[in-house]
Amino acid sequence: MSVEIRTLNPHADAEEWNRYVERSDDSNPFFRAEALRLQAVDTDTTAHLLAGFKGQEAVGIFPVFEYTKGPVTGAFSPAPHSWTTYLGPALLNVDKLKQRKADRRIKRFIEGCLEWIDTELSPLYSKFVTGTLEDVRPFVWNDYDVRPSHTYVVDLDGSEAELLNRFSSDARSNIRNADEDSYTIEEGDTDDVERIVEKVRQRYESQDQPFRLSVDFSRAVHEQLPDGAIRPYVCRVDGEFLGGILVVESDRTRYRWQGGVKPDADVDIAINDLLDWHVMRDGLHAGIEEYDLVGAGVPSINRYKAKFNPRLETHYEITAGAFGIDLLVDQYQKHR
Repeated sequence: MSVEIRTLNPHADAEEWNRYVERSDDSNPFFRAEALRLQAVDTDTTAHLLAGFKGQEAVGIFPVFEYTKGPVTGAFSPAPHSWTTYLGPALLNVDKLKQRKADRRIKRFIEGCLEWIDTELSPLYSKFVTGTLEDVRPFVWNDYDVRPSHTYVVDLDGSEAELLNRFSSDARSNIRNADEDSYTIEEGDTDDVERIVEKVRQRYESQDQPFRLSVDFSRAVHEQLPDGAIRPYVCRVDGEFLGGILVVESDRTRYRWQGGVKPDADVDIAINDLLDWHVMRDGLHAGIEEYDLVGAGVPSINRYKAKFNPRLETHYEITAGAFGIDLLVDQYQKHR
């Protein structure tokens, strides 16, 4: 039996779609219908929610964003310049299958989605960024370019002391020797989401780098996604906001989405070490399995992230079509 590809409505079918998101180990909160609707509005794209079925059993989901500018159409997942974490295809009910059946089902699902994209959208350019999806061979077999990217992931297992002892000596010292009476770290509110994003924006602007994550989008995902999906961790000294990290949380993973900017204030504590430690410690106590530091491709930043003794994991950037279309989208986003 072949895999049938159906499109779900991000409004009318949101409850059904979110059930599939919650059942997939490859998904994260940005797969949810609420987040997809917000991404579409924020990037001036159209969201298409593709779901694959073998009979009545869901086997995968694949949110795709259609970008149109005049005669040019592009297909993206995540949406272009949305600054969200990984999307692309996510699988369901595959782990229980033997390898041969799993291979066949994944191939049919992904190829069915690619056929839908080609037939319904006819994009001149496509770009998908996956998360935990490991089998990207169907893209290769269909003449897509697949490029590996990397991230660091910290396993949140053992006791609190065991987790801390795996860190580098300077990280352990920064955490253990910090005067707990001199600072507070807590989960903040929507206003703190805005403060964190603005700190990141200032950092990018100081380096003459573009930063297109809007405050409105960041506030909206915090307000509209389920409680705990977006967690703004903030550090204050004498009541003053000095820094923070926006954490995205799924059932098994916390993602270091935004923040961790070096503070302007001259204080005698390692603010980011303490923020990351609180994120990991709280995740450990909540039964979260891992902390994805989101990225391991910038040497100057890798040095900081590596102090937490992470493992290196691979995800993929998958493209097809004319590269110039990507540049056109980039210019359009800058104009907006």
